[in-house]
Amino acid sequence: MKILHEFVPTRKFLKLAEETKDLVDGWNVTDSAAGFPAPAGTVVSCILKSKYPEKIVIPIFILHYKGPVEVGGLALASDVIGLDGLALTMGDKPAYGEPIKMLKSSENAREFLRTKVKLKNLKLGCLISARRSAEDNIERVRGDWDFVAFMRLEDKSFPTLEKVAQECKRLNKPIYSYFLVGTPKNAEIVKMIGWPVTTTMDKVEEYAAKLDGLVDGIIATCAGDPKGDLELLEKLQKFRT
Repeated sequence: MKILHEFVPTRKFLKLAEETKDLVDGWNVTDSAAGFPAPAGTVVSCILKSKYPEKIVIPIFILHYKGPVEVGGLALASDVIGLDGLALTMGDKPAYGEPIKMLKSSENAREFLRTKVKLKNLKLGCLISARRSAEDNIERVRGDWDFVAFMRLEDKSFPTLEKVAQECKRLNKPIYSYFLVGTPKNAEIVKMIGWPVTTTMDKVEEYAAKLDGLVDGIIATCAGDPKGDLELLEKLQKFRT
C-alpha cells in the first residue's frame, strides 16, 4: 500500500518535503485549501517531481479557481514534467472573487483536457465522497477516469469504500483513500473542515491494517498538526509496499 502525505504548500514547502521524503511514497498536494491563496499546488507539484522523481506526486486541481486556458496550461506543464496525475474537482469557493464556472464539472474538464488540450500521458482522477451512496460512486468511477480518491472515510462509510474499491479493482483503476487522523491539536481545524476523522492516533495501525490490500494507497494527514503528521507517518511505515 502506498503512503501519500497530504501536502499543504507554504513558503517553506521544500523544507517540509525534505522532512517527510523518507517516510512517504509521495505527496497529494492541496490547491489553495479553503480558497485562500497559497503556493500553487500544480507548480509546487512540478518542483517536487523534478527534485524527487521517484516519488508519486498528485496535486488536487480545483476548477473553481481557473479558467480554461489556465486549466490547459497547468495540465500541459504537469504532462511535460511527468506528474503521476491530476485529481480534478470543482472544489471550494474562492475566498476572494467569484467561482469560475466556464468548465461546468470535473467530467467537462476531463474531456476538455483530453480532446482540446490533447494531453499525452497525464492521468486524470476524480474525488468521490462517502456522503454519496456506493451505487452513485460506483457509477461515477465507471466513467473515463484513470484513478479515484475516496473522501470522508470513517467507520460508518467503510462499507461504501469496500464496495467502491472492489469495483475499482475490477476496472483496474487505482483507488486512494483519505486518512484523516484526529489529535488534540487539530480538533478546531477538523471542525472547520467539516470532515469526520477516520481514526485517532492510538488506533492508526489497527485501522490501516483494514485498508491494506483493499486500496492502492492512503492519503494521510493530521490536518494542521505537523508533529502529528510525522508521528502518523512513522506509524504507517510497516504498511508501505
